[in-house]
Amino acid sequence: MRVNFALAVSVVFTVCPLQLLLAQDLAPRAYVITPIHANAVTLSYSFLNGDIIFDSTLPITGAQGRINVSTFSLFHTLNFFGRSANVTVSLPYSIGHFRAIVVGTDTAVYRSGLLPAAVRFSVNLKGGPAMSVKEFLSWRQKTILGASLKVLPPTGQYDPTRLINPGTNRWAFKPELGLSRRWGQWVVDTYGAVWFFTTNPDFFSRNQYFPGTNTQSQSPIGAFEGHLSYGQLRCWISIDGNFWYGGRTSLNGVVNPNSLQANSRVGATASVPVSKHQSLKFSYSYGVIARFGGNFQNVAVAWQYSWLGRPN
Repeated sequence: MRVNFALAVSVVFTVCPLQLLLAQDLAPRAYVITPIHANAVTLSYSFLNGDIIFDSTLPITGAQGRINVSTFSLFHTLNFFGRSANVTVSLPYSIGHFRAIVVGTDTAVYRSGLLPAAVRFSVNLKGGPAMSVKEFLSWRQKTILGASLKVLPPTGQYDPTRLINPGTNRWAFKPELGLSRRWGQWVVDTYGAVWFFTTNPDFFSRNQYFPGTNTQSQSPIGAFEGHLSYGQLRCWISIDGNFWYGGRTSLNGVVNPNSLQANSRVGATASVPVSKHQSLKFSYSYGVIARFGGNFQNVAVAWQYSWLGRPN
């Protein structure tokens, strides 16, 4: 597919559609306590479909995207100085179809490849001591305060001559604080986080439109997330919502003020056990506020197999 010069000039300040998924996390019970040496393998599939909102001054209309993301994740809990902690490593793969009217021309793009891998370390600072299975069975959650750090290295598939890529060619860091409170079967979760990004030193460069090298940077994005759920450890349902703000992009040091993200999503999640070791999770969310970026509906399903390691 030939990308015309108008498209290249118009969107050099924007964040690619696959990158816009970063702040859209909706993860209920992210700071749940489990016994040490617990393990899980998760296979998940997400389908995102909807509009892509660019700077209103650009000659781009009717932009839409359909993205399929398959993710393989490994989860392990451990004792971190007497506190319950866990590590999650995820490897996502995406297939995306994008279409828009650019200066009166119907333009389509297809991309597939690895998204950036993700590593998340989480520790419970209050209310969540490291416990064996025997200790966990007699423990009852009240208030939990946790902290986590999510890191996305520049591991995704990336071609600097292309405008739209699965990878980002930069590092991303998300420190977060999470509060969880249980009343019987009801659990309220709230998280506050900030995304930080390093500079992409080779953005849409060395091609017929830009023979040199471009650098793209992005300001931090603040993200807030809240959940109300009902149920037990493995069988529950939740109502989810989030809001994120920030993320203005700059090209070669010149800021595009129209690239500010101020978006919000709501949805629901359900977890259902199917055996002693296996469970299924279903989720749906959609955008209620979308100023810039992807305004997607998201349908996801995940299969998880969990087990306890020694010395439990």
